[in-house]
Amino acid sequence: MSAPAWSTKPYPGGSPVKVLGFPRPLYPPDVPKASGHQPSSKGPDVIAYKRAVSRLGRWPWQTFDDGYWTDFAHGASEHGLADSGVAGFQYQQHLDATGWLGVKTFDNLRYAKVPQGLSNAGEPAFDAKAVQLLEEAFELFQGNPPASSSGAVRAAALERAKSQLGYSESPAGSNRNKYGAWYGMDAQPWCAIFVTWCFELASDGRSPAFQKGSRYAYCPYIVADARANRGGLVTVADPIPGDLVLYDWEGDTVHDHIGIFEAWKGSGTFTAIEGNTSTSNNSNGGQVMRRERSRSGVIFVRVAEP
Repeated sequence: MSAPAWSTKPYPGGSPVKVLGFPRPLYPPDVPKASGHQPSSKGPDVIAYKRAVSRLGRWPWQTFDDGYWTDFAHGASEHGLADSGVAGFQYQQHLDATGWLGVKTFDNLRYAKVPQGLSNAGEPAFDAKAVQLLEEAFELFQGNPPASSSGAVRAAALERAKSQLGYSESPAGSNRNKYGAWYGMDAQPWCAIFVTWCFELASDGRSPAFQKGSRYAYCPYIVADARANRGGLVTVADPIPGDLVLYDWEGDTVHDHIGIFEAWKGSGTFTAIEGNTSTSNNSNGGQVMRRERSRSGVIFVRVAEP
């Protein structure tokens, strides 16, 4: 039996459904412990996703519960289209079909419309009830995963970064600071050196990614190693506190600045603790500050625990 026409190409799209924000990432019970994630608690957002994926033809319509179970995440059968779940939707959208539900999958669901050949064709995947459930979930979770998933060193590095808020290089404009002196490369742009200092001191020098004097003082090297899964670095779509965030101000694929992710604020914004920044110079401002940023155009990187 041939596959229905609607399933052979990505879903039609339209204007994104308006919601308060991304409630939280979701992981099923079989998520590996080594990933740094833990299975998600129950919530109204799960029901919203089940409604949407069902309207898109990849899960049976039923009375939905609020658990993010393995069968819904990965599909209930090996080849069944109608019960292929979140992974089936991801596959059709050319996303990594992990069954883990992060911002990319969320955004794809916001744009997706029910295709011709299914009931409610032309309508958004998220109906009015689903939007209500997502907004309830956003009020509950505010975009955050469970705090316990942050990891011991990541959490300690973030706390060490926060302890430095208010520090300034001296004299102003010199790039001279205690982090550069510690690293052995003072009087140079120091945002990456500041992050290295935080992780190395938080781990007693055991971080698999950072090393005093050699890794890292240059943001593009961090991005390159994360994209290649080298040195305990990996890119992620759904950051947790203590992850790295790298910024490409010019949009030229050469990343200019780095901070340590702190928390989501809503509507795609977050706070990060950053070295060598200021309100007048994002990436060479000479201070340690908490900055509010937009997720547009950034890369998030996770550092492995020792």
